[in-house]
Amino acid sequence: MELKFETDYPSILAQLDAIDPKKYASTRNYIDGSVTYLSPYIARGVISTKQVLMHVLAKGYKASEIEQFVKELCWRDYFQRVAQVKDINREIKQVQTPVLNHNISLSVLNANTGIEGIDTAINQLFQTGYMHNHCRMYTAMLVCNVAKSHWLNPAQWLYYHLLDGDWASNACSWQWVAGANSSKKYVANQENINKYTHTNQTHTYLDVPYEVLETMPAPPELLTTEKFMAESVLPPNSNLVVDHKLPTFIYNYYNLDPLWYKSLVGNRILLLEPNIFSQYPISKKCIDFMLALSANIPGMQIFVGAFNDLVTTYQLDTIYYKEHPFNRHYQGIEEPHDWIAEAVTGYYPSFFAYWKNVEKLLPN
Repeated sequence: MELKFETDYPSILAQLDAIDPKKYASTRNYIDGSVTYLSPYIARGVISTKQVLMHVLAKGYKASEIEQFVKELCWRDYFQRVAQVKDINREIKQVQTPVLNHNISLSVLNANTGIEGIDTAINQLFQTGYMHNHCRMYTAMLVCNVAKSHWLNPAQWLYYHLLDGDWASNACSWQWVAGANSSKKYVANQENINKYTHTNQTHTYLDVPYEVLETMPAPPELLTTEKFMAESVLPPNSNLVVDHKLPTFIYNYYNLDPLWYKSLVGNRILLLEPNIFSQYPISKKCIDFMLALSANIPGMQIFVGAFNDLVTTYQLDTIYYKEHPFNRHYQGIEEPHDWIAEAVTGYYPSFFAYWKNVEKLLPN
């Protein structure tokens, strides 16, 4: 079945309603497992992790009996909390080592690594803007711990293509795999990849015991590298019509919530800042997805430019926006992120430490 992400709000809510959290927990690591496919909508702020959790609990599940599902939602919140405190473009805990280059293997860019499960996942990424989470770990492992490339440029490559691109989750996860945000590197051999991707490969450079995999030199298939470089082609500006008597609600790539102040009349502007997208470029597929999701918000207008230029040009006064690490330069009335556990703030060195505090606040 072809993977397609609908963009109309009723279809998104129907997908939310179809979640089976118990089946998810038992099958999520397999590429054909019962995953929710809600991550693109969570990343774009159409729905929140808290909204997903509350919807599932309202069906009668207890948080304790669907703990794995709840934890996966909380991982996303946890990485956002890390990004509030840390510069996640730099190593969070320790320097990745060894590093042969700051590029990415050409065989990864061309989806011809020779590892079928990974190549199929990369091709799916190019075609759909989605990659299964286990395959993201496999790909990052191959790049960082087998090819021994530094994590940052490859993380930018994956973020560029992902419809659910969340820089906090993406950067922190790549660092976790590479051992820069964890106590040890993540590795998987061919047997592991075969199991979860339903492939049956043998005699590959990954078809070795773990003790060999962790110390072997980078295979020739991965040695040719290049710097991933891309740019975002942003849409044109709308001819903005602003009513200065009304408040202005600022939306962006991380906030496309159609319910946000829905009952209030106001100017609704999708702000696309070239400076942000030059630092964190995204593909045309991602831009088109964003624009399609923004159509769920009546009266949405587009402004391509800096926040200060928008405010100055249109003499905006009462401005509302949602908190996000990319929005620290905004000015106005900041609305909080819709956290599962709003009271659990600050930096925790591990997800386990964060989870212990969140777990106490979950509904029984």
